[in-house]
Amino acid sequence: MQQPDNASVLHVRDLHKRIGRKTIIHSINFDVREGEIFGFLGPNGAGKTTTIRMLVGLIRPTSGSVSICGYDVQKQPEQALQYVGSIVENPEMYPFLTGWENLMHFARMQEGIDEDRIHEVTQLVHLGGRIHEKVRTYSLGMRQRLGIAQALLGRPKLLILDEPTNGLDPKGIKEMRAFIRELAAGGLAVFVSSHLLSEIQLLCDRVAIIGGGRELAVGSVEELMGTGRGMVIWDVEPKEKALKLLESYVDVRIVDAVGAAVLEDAAAALMNERSIVTETPEERVAEVLDRMVREGVAVRGVHRVAPTLERLFLQMTEGEGIE
Repeated sequence: MQQPDNASVLHVRDLHKRIGRKTIIHSINFDVREGEIFGFLGPNGAGKTTTIRMLVGLIRPTSGSVSICGYDVQKQPEQALQYVGSIVENPEMYPFLTGWENLMHFARMQEGIDEDRIHEVTQLVHLGGRIHEKVRTYSLGMRQRLGIAQALLGRPKLLILDEPTNGLDPKGIKEMRAFIRELAAGGLAVFVSSHLLSEIQLLCDRVAIIGGGRELAVGSVEELMGTGRGMVIWDVEPKEKALKLLESYVDVRIVDAVGAAVLEDAAAALMNERSIVTETPEERVAEVLDRMVREGVAVRGVHRVAPTLERLFLQMTEGEGIE
């Protein structure tokens, strides 16, 4: 069994979950390291929420292990979970209390949390100027940051965030992204579950993609996008002649309508009745274009579609929707 490196905060190995006769999680494996932002992606029903519940000890795995800072979550829950702070969906706060009063309330539930620590987390989440105002006056982004402040009270090593940008406007998303990066820069391991694939691509250092309860890929965003299939949209006439020419290349694959459906909206907008979508090696595009022109195919446009995490995700999950 692969062992965690010295910087690993969360260590997940061979995680399975079976309910009755149905296995819903099949052998999930990943690590989250100090100072890293780790993205967790999966389509509806992929087992994402079930996995998160196993990470924090809310449900028991059928087999496999989860350890946090070297402590097994099932065998040593108190030791393991003392290093975890989590926000699942929208944080629950008392709107009639101030932000400070909310944090005081939650601090009483933990040992060793004094006013100095509350002041410290208030500054960390950039709420110093509004912390003594009623929470009902807070924007959604401010409530999210207050929820994270609550999760940070116990000085966790691992912060689990479920949809941290859910409902935020573009400005709020940008601010939350910068804020999460600040936390990671301070050495905190951050585990982010999100349906905003473009945001994950901008935010995360590494990503796990699951589908059907199975691990499909784990790696850095750059590594994963490097495994994605590069696509080219050819705008040609006559289309039938161009198709025959393209089919003559062994390293060029014609992408059918189902495959083309994974194109992002901006790329799909380039499509028309003359379009052909192919997977074509980058070094081959100029050669194919030159041959088309020589053989009398009118080429009205050639658009290379840059690989993105979203397209890789859709390819891996066969276009399934995401949570």
